[in-house]
Amino acid sequence: MSTRFDRPRLAVVKVGSSSLRGADGRLDRQQVVNLADQLVGVRRSGVQVVLVSSGAVAAGMGLLGLERRPVDLPTLQAAAAVGQSELIQAYQRVLHGHGLTGAQILLSQDDFVRRGRYLNARTSIQRLLELGALPIINENDAIATEELAYGDNDHLAALVASMLDADLLALLSDVEGLFDADPRLPGAKLIPRVDDIETLDLASIGGVGSYVGSGGMRTKIGSARVAVASATHAVVANARRPEVLAEVLDGQDVGTWFVAQPRRLEARRLWIGFALAVHGRIHVDAGAAHALRTRGVSLLGVGVTLADGSFTAGDAVEVVDPDGRTIARGLSNYDIADVVRIAGRSTAVAAADLGPSFAREVIHRDDLVVRT
Repeated sequence: MSTRFDRPRLAVVKVGSSSLRGADGRLDRQQVVNLADQLVGVRRSGVQVVLVSSGAVAAGMGLLGLERRPVDLPTLQAAAAVGQSELIQAYQRVLHGHGLTGAQILLSQDDFVRRGRYLNARTSIQRLLELGALPIINENDAIATEELAYGDNDHLAALVASMLDADLLALLSDVEGLFDADPRLPGAKLIPRVDDIETLDLASIGGVGSYVGSGGMRTKIGSARVAVASATHAVVANARRPEVLAEVLDGQDVGTWFVAQPRRLEARRLWIGFALAVHGRIHVDAGAAHALRTRGVSLLGVGVTLADGSFTAGDAVEVVDPDGRTIARGLSNYDIADVVRIAGRSTAVAAADLGPSFAREVIHRDDLVVRT
C-alpha cells in the first residue's frame, strides 16, 4: 500500500481546545487520556514528538463556571491561568503511567522574533527530546495580548515545526479536514490533498468550527502554509478519530494532506514571511504586483498606490494588489507617512523632490517574501 510520505523522524502535533472540552464545560479527561496514549504509541514507534496543546482557556472556563469563551482579554487571561495547571497535570498523569515525562513550555510571539530567545527555545526543546521528555507547548496565554486571538495555537505549532525542522505537522481539530465548501452544508466534499495552497479558493472555505476555540480552517491553512514553506508536510484531521495519530504518521489517507515544498525557504525569509507581526499594508498597482510575482524585484515607490495601518521603518507589512489580495510580506524601509509621500513617484523623482534619503526602495527584494 502506497503512503503519502515517509514516516517522520520528528512530528509536531497540535490539538485544539474544541477537541479537549467535554459537554460539562470542563477538560475532557478521557480525551486527554486517548491523546496521551496515542503520543506514547508514537514515541514507542521511534518517532520524536512535540505536542502543542490548546485547552487552557477551555479548562479554566469549566473551573470558573463560564458557559462561553470570554471575549474580553482579562477574563481570557484569568481562564488561561486557572486552566493551564489542570491541563498539564492531566497530561502528566497519563504520561507518568507509561514511564514518560511531560515538559511544559509556554511560548509567545517574541520567542520567535527575538533571535536570542528563538535559539534558547529551540535548544531547550531539542535537549528535552534528547533526554526522553515529551515537550508540551502552549502560548503564554495568562500574560498574552493579541496571541489569545491569534488562531488557537495553530500558527504557534507551525512556527515550532519550522523551528525544529520537523518532518510533519499534524493539526488535530473537530473537523475531518479541509472541505471544498462549508462542511455544514450538504454536498461539501473533503479535499484529501493540497499540492499548492495558493490555488485554494479561500472564499468558499467556511467555518471557525466550535465556539470554544479561536482557530478555524483558514488559520489552519495559514499554518499549513508555514509548514510547507519549511519543507514540512502538514495534515489536518479529526482529533476524535480512533488512532488518528498512528494513521496520520503512517501516511494513510486521513484528513487533508498539504504537500511539503521540496526545498525549505531560507530562515530569514521564513522569519519575515511568517513569524513577524504585521503592522500595516502597502497597496500596489497591477504592474507592480505582476513584477513582484514574476521577476523577484524590489518594491519601488512608483508602484505604490496607498498605505494603511501604523508602521515605522523596519516593521513588517503586507503588500496588497488592486483586488485586495495579499501577495507578499516584507520589511518597510519607511514609516507609513513617508510611504504615502512617495507613492506613485519613481525613486529618482522622490530623491529629487524629497531629498537623498528617499533614494531607496520601499521594500528591498532581500526583505520581501512573495506568495507565488
